[in-house]
Amino acid sequence: MVAVLYAMNLMDPSEPIWQNFANPFTRYLAATRPAFLSVTLAGALIGLGSVRADGLAIDGFKALLTVLFALVAHAGANVINDYYDALSGADAGNQERLFPFTGGSRFIQNGVLSLRETRLFGYGLLAAVIPAGLWLTAHSAGGLIWVGLAGLLIAWAYSAPPLKLMARGVGEGAIAGGWLMVVLGTDFVQRGEFAARPLVAGLPFALLVAAILYLNQFPDAPGDARAGKYTLVVRLGTHKARWGYLVLIAAAYLWLAVAVMAGALPAWAALGLLPAVLSFKAFRRLLDAAAQPARLAPAIKATILAANAHGLLVFAALALSARPS
Repeated sequence: MVAVLYAMNLMDPSEPIWQNFANPFTRYLAATRPAFLSVTLAGALIGLGSVRADGLAIDGFKALLTVLFALVAHAGANVINDYYDALSGADAGNQERLFPFTGGSRFIQNGVLSLRETRLFGYGLLAAVIPAGLWLTAHSAGGLIWVGLAGLLIAWAYSAPPLKLMARGVGEGAIAGGWLMVVLGTDFVQRGEFAARPLVAGLPFALLVAAILYLNQFPDAPGDARAGKYTLVVRLGTHKARWGYLVLIAAAYLWLAVAVMAGALPAWAALGLLPAVLSFKAFRRLLDAAAQPARLAPAIKATILAANAHGLLVFAALALSARPS
């Protein structure tokens, strides 16, 4: 997972320049911020693990198609976000960014792609999800269409006017809902109906993904405020907003612990509590450095690692606890 490699300082975090992306395929691929698509893969795996935990067989082709187009939807949302942040001036005026974690891909600001190219590419990616979603709906059940529509709406409305959820202080809820849709949709494709298990298993993960977004808002807060992008961190102020991160991670791990104790998830799912060490380490750094963006990189890395590790551990626990079919 490339995001994990970034978090471990194993990849070059230099900002992009056109000369390094002369190849069109490489240029457009990199514009999707592929390093951060790993959380979508982890969410889809939780959905597949949920299916296996109930002893159901997995259709490999439908699983592959589901994962692929969930990644395409996430990529489209990333590109659309870059486009609208460029229009608002949020990314251009973000001098406190911690690239590559915050401040966008920098493709527009550094002249690698134009505004028009970015807009067409982003909307093209979201449009590409529709035929795949319709095929999967036809080969599972009609309820999938509502999951897909909800996911696409969130991907668009998070950044785009008139909703601009990220600028209205509700971006965290949108992100948690979007990644919960990834888990639920992946499960639904295989199961053909809605079930409680993917919701129970997916909610802690969705909250940890929301924690990534929330923490990233701290370095971006000054630039966001100047551009009129009033995220929750901007609205609360960095000092008070520190406790919002604690609420997200505490809710995630507490939900998982209660679900295991109540028997809603297998006992092995408690392994998903292990990344709490990383999450609370990140919170301690945030307490000390909320107003010092340059010191937040370790906390951001720990938060990314925690979300990915949690997703993989919960997937493994669910898959290994499969009931005989």
